[in-house]
Amino acid sequence: MGDTGPTGPVMDRDEVDRALARLGAEHEAVETSLLALQDHAGRRLLEGAELTGVTVERWSAAEASITLLWSYFDAYTGALRTAREIRSRRRWSSREDLAELTELLRGEAVTVAGSAAALAQAPAPDGGPGRLSERYSLATLVERMNQLYATSLDMVVAADAVWSALPARIDLLAAELQRTRKLAHSVGVRPGEHPSGDDLERITRTLTRLRERVVSDPLAFWLPTEGSSAPGGGRPDTTVYDREARALEEVRREIDAVLAVRQDAEQRIVRLRDVLSRADRTLAEARTARGEVLAKIAATEVPVVGGPPIVLQEQLAAAAEYRRHAQWHRLSPLLESLEEKAEDELLRARESLTAVTAPLAVRAELRGRLDAYKAKVARLGFAEDPELAEKYEKARRMLWSAPCDLRVAEQAVLRYQHAAAETLGSPRRVPGQGGPVDRTGPGV
Repeated sequence: MGDTGPTGPVMDRDEVDRALARLGAEHEAVETSLLALQDHAGRRLLEGAELTGVTVERWSAAEASITLLWSYFDAYTGALRTAREIRSRRRWSSREDLAELTELLRGEAVTVAGSAAALAQAPAPDGGPGRLSERYSLATLVERMNQLYATSLDMVVAADAVWSALPARIDLLAAELQRTRKLAHSVGVRPGEHPSGDDLERITRTLTRLRERVVSDPLAFWLPTEGSSAPGGGRPDTTVYDREARALEEVRREIDAVLAVRQDAEQRIVRLRDVLSRADRTLAEARTARGEVLAKIAATEVPVVGGPPIVLQEQLAAAAEYRRHAQWHRLSPLLESLEEKAEDELLRARESLTAVTAPLAVRAELRGRLDAYKAKVARLGFAEDPELAEKYEKARRMLWSAPCDLRVAEQAVLRYQHAAAETLGSPRRVPGQGGPVDRTGPGV
């Protein structure tokens, strides 16, 4: 068409019909979205909740945006209805009708009036302050509605996502917390008496505050996805919840350990008594052995044997008392410490016995060596050798007399050993034989 107006060339009938069809489809889509937003569970919860913090600020802006959004939609609906009425006046629209339709469909012919409060809180298209009325083209109006819808839906979806995720999880954790507190109380894990009891009190306070804040300020627990333009792009922030869940799990493990102590405390105490008793008997044996060593061995240092572990016996008595009064939280760490100390004490007693009896072991080794060489000498026919017999008898007297000087006795054994080696290694004539016989004994 050759005619032009303020909005450009006047549209023909086909262009008008296509534009009306497109605008009608957009109108239907916008209406469906607005009704879905109106019925959204998150929006209904926001309307009825006592909000605080960042949520109350963003919801105030969102409410104004939704109010303005409906005003835009009503204006859009009125303009579309007017355009359809003009188009339906006659089958073949006149030039005046087409000019009017072109202005309505393409020009800024739609005036939107809103409340001062709504326009003041909702952002204007250019980012500046809102005004009491605005003029838009239908295309601009659709774009503006899409922007307001996206920002409003983003806020509603985010709040609903937090409310859907966190309060229920907090309630489940709180229920588990109550069960854990009852179990803890039954085994003596109480605030002021056990660290885990104090932890349970702190977790209780934290979860109570967390739930109150999540309900009143859900957007404080929303982490938007970086770079996402989709409404509701993000996830609930569960940092505090996860931290308290881990803390409760640690407390549960501690209580399980206390329960395990309650179940096998008697057996563990019996085992501890047995270990400490063996340590006492070993120390008593070491003290007896020390007296024997001092009487039988001369010129040697014999270590002093310590007394029984009085402190461990007192702690064992305390453990039995804790068990008697069901103070499992006190018994658990005491038993662990006692078990380690009792094993150390038994090892110390055994080492003490070994150290004390070392001189007797040396004397026994020397005796055995002396007798072994005597038997070898006799087996090879030199039992009557006077030199060997003299050296043997001298070493034997030293080893079988008390007190025995181990250093002198060892030298006597060595002299007999060397003499026997020399005798066994040299050719000798055996009585009654015609020639020499080589009887070479093994070296020493």
